[in-house]
Amino acid sequence: MKLTKISAIRRKELRQAAFQVLQQEGMAGATLEKVAAHAGASKGIVLHYFRNKQELFEHAMREANLVLSEAVSARLRQATTPYERLEAIIDGNFEARFFQPSICHAWLSLCAEVPREPQLARIQTVIHARMRSNLMSALVHLLPRAECEEVALTITALIDGLWLRAGLQSGGLSRDTALAQMRDYLDHRLPFQPTV
Repeated sequence: MKLTKISAIRRKELRQAAFQVLQQEGMAGATLEKVAAHAGASKGIVLHYFRNKQELFEHAMREANLVLSEAVSARLRQATTPYERLEAIIDGNFEARFFQPSICHAWLSLCAEVPREPQLARIQTVIHARMRSNLMSALVHLLPRAECEEVALTITALIDGLWLRAGLQSGGLSRDTALAQMRDYLDHRLPFQPTV
């Protein structure tokens, strides 16, 4: 059995604490002191594992993206048809445990820093590339190849936009409403209705 190093466990705890603080405070209100308090540690411990606030929140973004990516991947492994793959990608991106106002707000806080933080920009590029790849693997079997890029971009923009709305709207946006919006687009854009 492979043992996990204490340092790896501690870093993971601090990344998770950072994401929790982002949900409560947003990027502007998130401090190393608040992360340390949330993790039951000192600011010195946080700085022992991460050089600064930017590095910590970069790793928090990676952690959050990894969990969401795993949720999508688990659904994709169950999919047997191209349309089921498309559904798996969409359902995974709106999974109830992630699609909550506080998490959407944390995601917004991180995305707002992308223009100023090259590391966050690189992570966002990877996220969008993975989304495009997953979508294209389904769409090429459902549409003419020339239309796939446009539809993949629109689906990605809709997902991002619904996350944005959920993070900004005071009452939030329900998962059911978000999924209904996505399915309405697919119903109008795909050339046929799949049998479920």
